[in-house]
Amino acid sequence: MPDEQMAAQGGEASAEQRAPQAAPAPAAAPVPPVPPRPLDPIDRSILRLLQSDGRASIRSVAEQVHVSRANAYARINRLIDDGVIRGFTARVNHERAGQGASAYITLKIVQNSWRTVREKLRELPGAAHIALVSGDFDVLLLVHTPDNRTLRELVLTRLQAIPEVLSTRTLLVFEETDLLDPSATAPPLAED
Repeated sequence: MPDEQMAAQGGEASAEQRAPQAAPAPAAAPVPPVPPRPLDPIDRSILRLLQSDGRASIRSVAEQVHVSRANAYARINRLIDDGVIRGFTARVNHERAGQGASAYITLKIVQNSWRTVREKLRELPGAAHIALVSGDFDVLLLVHTPDNRTLRELVLTRLQAIPEVLSTRTLLVFEETDLLDPSATAPPLAED
């Protein structure tokens, strides 16, 4: 039925009937990043608790932040859905796990090669953290290896063989302190 007839009869034209036929839509544009959601004191307390003990029960979290279990459950799920909580993992004592040598390695890389280098660094045994940074070097890499001999081989054989890596500097870790250790003094929890 033509639009004019439909309007005369008091009917509403559908979107297809009203809109002129347009050319097919172009390929989907990249989705813009989701803006960060402000966290309230309860959310921050929940995050601190879960960072200290990712296995904490909903009941325990709810009691410690003084909200209902349903509220704690909803908040945790929202933090996961919003991408604030990226996952749950175990904190490892690398020395006790047979990885007694740790080092931060700085790398200078060829300009515009970050994505390629990042993928090659992900494949390295013992790579624990990779960051693109500003300053005197381009990349900061944290590695854990069984011993210094393995660390040396990793740096001299694997890292320096990557064509995009211009130079490296290795900083041995003599001692670490995990700031998320539950035995450390935790900041006070938020009150309602």
